[in-house]
Amino acid sequence: MKVLAVIDMQNDFISGALGTFAAQAIVPAVRRRIAEAHAAGETVVFTLDTHTERYAQTQEGRKLPVPHCIRGTDGWKLESSLDASGCPVFEKPGFGSPALIEYLRSLPDLTEVEFVGLCTDICVITNALMLKGALPEVAIRVRASACAGVTPQSHETALAAMKMCQIEIL
Repeated sequence: MKVLAVIDMQNDFISGALGTFAAQAIVPAVRRRIAEAHAAGETVVFTLDTHTERYAQTQEGRKLPVPHCIRGTDGWKLESSLDASGCPVFEKPGFGSPALIEYLRSLPDLTEVEFVGLCTDICVITNALMLKGALPEVAIRVRASACAGVTPQSHETALAAMKMCQIEIL
């Protein structure tokens, strides 16, 4: 079984509080990859970075004092051209999603997980490495052209780090 994990393709990371041109540029590639996965019968899952109004009081909020992805706001919502209907969606209060990892661990015939989304250098790498630790024999792939980092340099650095950890970069 193959799974496509779409990480944090939310308005605040694309065009909102923490949006970048690089994030905007990958939306068509992510949309295409989701369509391909559905057509191939792959399972597609999504994560949503999810914070509350108390974000500023969290460790992340003190280190990154930019309120973003506050549950219920437009910035928290999935980018409108991406459809998560019928797909598992995992909210996560930080960089990695233990719920996503547990879901993937529950799939008895899982052979491959491909990651796309935002941000390569924060949430994509965190989830990929968490999965590598939990399921070391599952093939883990990251589609570089459907990911963007905070900066182009940090995107490339994250890809290199994942490659060193035996995660295949597509």
